[in-house]
Amino acid sequence: MQDFIDQAEKNGVLLIDNGKCQFCGADYQKGIFECMENYNKGLEHLDFNDSKNHLFRFLSVDAHALQHSEIHGRWSNHFHLTRLHLILEKKQTWDYNKSHLLSDHLNRYKSNKPNEFLISPESLNRGKITAKDLTKVITAEECAKLIIKWADEVYHSWNSNHGTVSQIAEGFLDNYYNQTTLRRKINNGK
Repeated sequence: MQDFIDQAEKNGVLLIDNGKCQFCGADYQKGIFECMENYNKGLEHLDFNDSKNHLFRFLSVDAHALQHSEIHGRWSNHFHLTRLHLILEKKQTWDYNKSHLLSDHLNRYKSNKPNEFLISPESLNRGKITAKDLTKVITAEECAKLIIKWADEVYHSWNSNHGTVSQIAEGFLDNYYNQTTLRRKINNGK
């Protein structure tokens, strides 16, 4: 991933290094810089070596990225919002391989729509829960529940883009399941 400072500069965003995070509103002293430094601290209750916790990694990465969309490339927003849509709305069980497949699908998609942009909600209006709230939980179960709420809040704050990501998700699912079915037929000799 490109350094967030470089990406912000490319996007014409001045990063503020004091006070609350200018994007999510988390109460820090050094703004976005402290927000980025502390992102993983709230996830310490979860064992990501255990595959049952991977869902919470995906949801937290997506929520954090979408709350800080100005410091990522524009297609990053498509990826994270589409993945949230697939998990939260389409009830897809997610894994690292599907992330790779979704990225490939988006590469094909954007070749046909090179000028498409998602409309970011205004800063500080992308969900009230932030990564800093995760540092207040005591147990892994509390952390998991809060991550689900966080991802849901962030996802719904981007509602003006749900039609676009729904189309992307449908194309992904059609392509993914068609490939899976074709592989099964080939492996079964049909």
